[in-house]
Amino acid sequence: MGEVKERTCSNSSNPNASSQIANEFCDSLQIYMVLTDLEKKAIGTICFLGGPITLMENVLVLGVIASSAMLRRKPSYLFIGSLALADVFASCFFTTSFLDFHLFRRCDGPTGYLFKLGGVTMAFSSSVGSLLLTALDRYLCIHQASSYKVLLTRRRATLSLLILWSITIFISFLPLMGWRCPTVLNPPCSCLFPFISPAYLACWTTFILILLTLILVAYALILWKAHRHESSMTNLQGSSGARQARMRIDIRLARTFGLILLILVGSWLPVLTFMLVDVSIYLTRNQQRAFAFCSTLCLLNSAVNPLLYALRCRELRIALLQCLPMSCGFWKCQNSTNDLNLAGQFAEDNCATVSDDTLAARTPQLHSVCEIVNSKSS
Repeated sequence: MGEVKERTCSNSSNPNASSQIANEFCDSLQIYMVLTDLEKKAIGTICFLGGPITLMENVLVLGVIASSAMLRRKPSYLFIGSLALADVFASCFFTTSFLDFHLFRRCDGPTGYLFKLGGVTMAFSSSVGSLLLTALDRYLCIHQASSYKVLLTRRRATLSLLILWSITIFISFLPLMGWRCPTVLNPPCSCLFPFISPAYLACWTTFILILLTLILVAYALILWKAHRHESSMTNLQGSSGARQARMRIDIRLARTFGLILLILVGSWLPVLTFMLVDVSIYLTRNQQRAFAFCSTLCLLNSAVNPLLYALRCRELRIALLQCLPMSCGFWKCQNSTNDLNLAGQFAEDNCATVSDDTLAARTPQLHSVCEIVNSKSS
């Protein structure tokens, strides 16, 4: 590292020598630019379509939550807003840096590259962290129904988000602050990321795996609670016509959570697997190209998050309709406002729906965990 600095300083007065060093530096980065022309077109299409779509979806969710005072008061929507904000950053940072490097073959220095990579890392880390807070919110609503409002206040939710974003920002920009490959590119420490230390890559991958594991555990406990409750109430009440007409809540939750976890694990597991393998062995060019395609799955996950977590909530959908002047006039919006107030009153009257004593009698009126959580926080 000292030799590289000495060489750069001694030739800085010669423009031709500086240009030659810059060319050599770009040549060293060619080992990471492994995509063929056909692969560039495919990935470019994914990014050019997925990036703007992800951005518009999440900006819409943020705008709806910010424009509704009732939604801003609820911790669950603060977590959903944090998720949307992280996915907005992901759509911007990932799309621009990925296309800039792999398609336009821009050669940035260590500082410029690590700054861009830190933005991508921050966005995706905060996205997974917000998913964990959302899962914990639902877990508390189900397992601590009677004390949910006391345990999770708006102030505590805001504090948890500040802690989450502080941790992810600090971890994401550690390479920029000095934790980087000691040999720079001679030889490279990683086959996937220039200037990145294998120790940092292993630590960040482990951090994300821990977050994903906690999400899986939280949803598994929610399903276990719902299944145990439904089984006990079935034994007590028997099979009535009303219960036969509707699907059991634990089955509905299993289908919903199964879809959520399938998308989450399917999006992140391939990328994290490549990163763990890269720490221990050198990857081939085919494996590097496969990693480039797998990394776009994280962007697609950010595009799906608003559909899975935000738009499934009835209150947010109603607030969205109020914000669309083209779809309803003033009179219709007033009616929507009244309906929303009635829905809030109805949810408040049924805020005990998740308790062990009263869940069975009222669960037919709640069709998702989002509604259960929102009714509890009303």
